[in-house]
Amino acid sequence: MQSSSVYHQLFIGAHDAFRVIVPHEQDRIPITRHTYWIPLVCYTPFVFLAFLARRPDTYLIRLLLLPSVICAILVAAYRYTWTQVELNVYNWGQCLFAAVAIAKALEYAFNPEGMLKVGESRPGVYKGKAKGIPNGYANGNGHSNGHANGHANGNGYANGHGPAEPQPEGLSTWWYDAFELAHTMRGLKWKFGQGVHIPPPDRPQERSPFLRATAISFIQNFILLDVLESLVKLFPGVGTPIGGSIFYPQLFFPLRYLVSTTIHILTGAALLFGFGMVYDLITLFAVGVMDGSPRSWPPVMDNPWISESMHEFWAKRWHQLLRQTFLVFGGYPGRWLGGSMGMVFGTFLASGLFHECAMYSMKRGYDHSATIFFAAQGPVLVLERFWRRATGRRVSGWPGRLWVYFIMFVAAQPMGTS
Repeated sequence: MQSSSVYHQLFIGAHDAFRVIVPHEQDRIPITRHTYWIPLVCYTPFVFLAFLARRPDTYLIRLLLLPSVICAILVAAYRYTWTQVELNVYNWGQCLFAAVAIAKALEYAFNPEGMLKVGESRPGVYKGKAKGIPNGYANGNGHSNGHANGHANGNGYANGHGPAEPQPEGLSTWWYDAFELAHTMRGLKWKFGQGVHIPPPDRPQERSPFLRATAISFIQNFILLDVLESLVKLFPGVGTPIGGSIFYPQLFFPLRYLVSTTIHILTGAALLFGFGMVYDLITLFAVGVMDGSPRSWPPVMDNPWISESMHEFWAKRWHQLLRQTFLVFGGYPGRWLGGSMGMVFGTFLASGLFHECAMYSMKRGYDHSATIFFAAQGPVLVLERFWRRATGRRVSGWPGRLWVYFIMFVAAQPMGTS
């Protein structure tokens, strides 16, 4: 009886501590001009952890720092909120960003040797022939082992050795590495990014022509996004900040799903152009203002419209920015539990929870349509593998493309309406 009471008190204490970090909706602090700086400061321990991950012999202190880093990130994402309805999507964005940062922090803390660049034996120490060849791209083969969410055979640049990228003078190498490590998503030049498919360049690699082509691409993506968003807003209830269902029950059966499919495709296309627009804007700042190398900013997508299998879609055509995040949250634990199959299932389950948990900050509760859709991608890839074993051929050609369109444009509609 007494033992039960102790457990009950421990549960209450843990719940109260959790609600200090992730409070209920009515207890969250509005982000204003007086409070906006606090969430930013909460990421200071994360940057320091990235710095330690580039310093040798810091494993123990990184482990000790990890709980504080995670708590600070959660406070920044969930304790502070945008209260204007039209800015509600910012709550979603800051929680997605927090999940990425937590995945990075876990990797920084649990790698005993720290975060290494390609060719390093210890942070800042290159081995063998890699000495004196710090950063850049390797061969253009992009070889991989075929795992989900990022591994695929393909063209383009991979990580490895190549032309070194100059670091700005006057900054400590370690702090420069810390900021680079904190911001990199696909792991160009980093050991953890080996095997990621990088699309081949689609614009000149000389600085001025590159900036000109990127500016044109930004304008094109901006206009197309604006047009598509305007079209979506023509549908009643869908284009509002509150949102609404893409299924109109008052319409008869064929027309109802024709309308929902149209909205879904328009929204997906808008997402693609929005991705391109934001990536172009960041690229213009990084290369034009910060004097970064064009080679560090390869295309973010590889034309997902032409995918001929779901494996090709997820592993090569879709963006790989969140690949490492999903591997940390689900892929690596899944591999530990169930081998390569567990890695595939864990990766996609993590992807679904990643999207759903961020929606909690938008005061919409949990729906789990996204969790179900992404978790189902594991069995989908297994089906494609069975097809290859049974027939001796990959899923490909126009039947494969129709298969991809069915999954993304029909089976994904419940996720879109949630």
